[in-house]
Amino acid sequence: MFNAPLPSDPIIAARLEAIRQLAGGLSERVAVMDRAFNVVYANETAWTAGQSKATHQHRAKCYEAFAHRTDPCEACPATKVFEAPEVQCVSCSAGGAGAACGMQQAFPLADQNGTVESMLVLFKPVPKSLRRATPQESFAPAEDDRLGDLLGRSPAMRQLFDMTRLVAESSATVLIHGESGTGKELLARTIHALSSRRDRPFVVVDCGSLPETLLESELFGHVKGAFTGAVANKRGLFEEAEGGTIFLDEIADTRPVFQAKLLRVLQEGEIKPVGGTRSIKIHARVISASNKDLAELVKAKTFREDLYYRLAVLPLYIPALRERREDIPLLVQSFVTASCARHHQAVRSVDEKTMRALCEAAWHGNVRELQHYNRASRRDDSRSVARMR
Repeated sequence: MFNAPLPSDPIIAARLEAIRQLAGGLSERVAVMDRAFNVVYANETAWTAGQSKATHQHRAKCYEAFAHRTDPCEACPATKVFEAPEVQCVSCSAGGAGAACGMQQAFPLADQNGTVESMLVLFKPVPKSLRRATPQESFAPAEDDRLGDLLGRSPAMRQLFDMTRLVAESSATVLIHGESGTGKELLARTIHALSSRRDRPFVVVDCGSLPETLLESELFGHVKGAFTGAVANKRGLFEEAEGGTIFLDEIADTRPVFQAKLLRVLQEGEIKPVGGTRSIKIHARVISASNKDLAELVKAKTFREDLYYRLAVLPLYIPALRERREDIPLLVQSFVTASCARHHQAVRSVDEKTMRALCEAAWHGNVRELQHYNRASRRDDSRSVARMR
């Protein structure tokens, strides 16, 4: 947005400040010009018709800024506001002389002596195809940039989208590998949402947060009296996910005894509650995930090889954020837009300098860190991002 210093005349200065306050957030193009047709003020929208940054840096003439001319227009109907004191408004027809700059209406702004020193100009809307895209529009996701809640336009994400669509059509087990914060659960939910099981439950189990004995009870259920505190029969999460999908997150953190029992579940398609004698058939699809390389754990003999091959029938890899930096502007604007909506604020944009710093940051926590940084930041501060590199 271009802002010239406030004029010395108090009336003109007050009116200009009021215009700035009112027009700053408008989607319509608004500008103020003085008698010499210098641009005294123009709101951000007025500069979105292909203007370069250089135009903002000096007190441009209106014909330079809005008509893309180096010389004054031959005739401008807006001059009537300066020539005739009684004129309160000048309207320009679509085919009139004002069409070159897009002027629609001009209003006189008089000083404390009643002399018209400036004019307020309203412009016709600029077709979207001809105007410079705003930051929000530049980073707004296109239809093919999104798959469910997954977002990206990098080659790595486009490939993941294609694989996800294929995987969703199957009922085979899926193993998702990716660093912490890359969105493994989000990918699992997307697979479920695209599958024929979408109307059935999606159950999440964090294998790394539960001790082995409790994990077995949570997944397979238990019968009354199976252990101290088992005062009633309890359905396991495999039963809760019947007909749907069960997501086993951080599967690498499980122990060999549990791995053997899980292998049997996958082989036989049935579970046996803790303390029970009767097996129960289950029909839930298993999707597992790990931030560790299970193939390397198999070599180190800390993860069962036979279970690994049962889980990884359809393997998927989510790239780290550093492997898809071209997606960062898209993600940032998406998080900003969501945050503004959550707090009932007008959608804000991220300036170029800050966005560049965000794209160059390390983001060891991947998308999760980027999203939480956005939530924690009360203002755009590229310096704080730079310190994260």
